Amino acid sequence: MSMKTLTDEQRSKWAIDGYLQLEQVLSPDEVAFFSEQLDQMRKKPGWEPAPSELPRGHYAWVQRSANQDPKDFMDRRDILAYDQAFIDLMDRPGVFDLVIDIMGPYVLHSMSQAIVRASTEEFPGYTHTDGGEALRRIRVTETSRPLAMKAMYLLTDVEGTDSANFTVFPGSHMRPFPEDADALPTPHSQGAAQLKGKAGDCYLFPHSLWHGPSPNHSGRARKTLLYNYCQMFVRWYDFELTPEVKEKCTPRQLRLLGDLGYDFRPGSYFYAPADQVDVIHQIAAPAIEARS
Repeated sequence: MSMKTLTDEQRSKWAIDGYLQLEQVLSPDEVAFFSEQLDQMRKKPGWEPAPSELPRGHYAWVQRSANQDPKDFMDRRDILAYDQAFIDLMDRPGVFDLVIDIMGPYVLHSMSQAIVRASTEEFPGYTHTDGGEALRRIRVTETSRPLAMKAMYLLTDVEGTDSANFTVFPGSHMRPFPEDADALPTPHSQGAAQLKGKAGDCYLFPHSLWHGPSPNHSGRARKTLLYNYCQMFVRWYDFELTPEVKEKCTPRQLRLLGDLGYDFRPGSYFYAPADQVDVIHQIAAPAIEARS
C-alpha cells in the first residue's frame, strides 16, 4: 500500500522550524464526536495528574465527579480504551503516513492524551521539551530521524493570542536552548510563536522542540488530542496493552502498541521483527502458493 510522503516544502519546514501544521485532517463531524467524547471521558475514572501526591509528569488513577464542568481543565492519559475511534486515530491515514516518512517504520505508539485547557487568569502557560530530564539535552542532527514525535489534533478553533495557543520556538529542536537554564522560556519569551489553527488541524513536532500552551484568556476552553510516537528502542510509557484494547486492533495497530507477535525475549524492540516494514506499510504477506 502506498503511503503519503512530505512535500518538499514540508520537508524543509520540518528541518528548519521543527514543526508542521496540517490543515483540516479531521472533519467537522469527527471534531464534534471527539469533543463530546472528551466531555464524557471526564465523568469516568482514569489517569490524571495528582500534584499533591506525585511529582509533575506522573499520573494517578483518579475518580472525577460526574458533574464536572466540560470547560474545566482536564489532562487524561491512556485514552485508547474509551472508544474505537481513539484506537483508529493512532494510525490515521494522511497523518500517520507523514509520521512514518519522518521517523521511519521502526516505531511504536508511546502515549495518548486528551487535554482541556480552561480559560482562566491564573494559568500563565509554560514551555518544555518532551521526555522530561532524560531527553531534554538529547538532540539529533538535521539529517537524522527523531527519537520521538507527537501529533496534536485541535478540537477547538484557536484565534488571536493567549488562547491556549500551541506555542513553539522554531528551530529550538536543533540547538542548545535555552541558554540560561535559570530563566526557562515562556510563551511570551523572545522567539516564541503562538500558533493559530482551526478545529480539525493537526500539528506534528519532535520531542526536542521547545513547546507548550500559552495562557488562555479567550473565554472558552481549548480541547486537544495528543498521540506520541517513538523509535522502537525507546518504548512506550503510558499504557498497558489490555485484552479489551488488543481485540479491537488491526495488525498494524497491535504492532504500534508493542505486540511483536511473540513473547518478549532479549533483543526485542532493539532488533525489529522481519515483517516490521510490511506490517507498518500494510503490505500483505505473499500467498502460500506464491511461496512454494
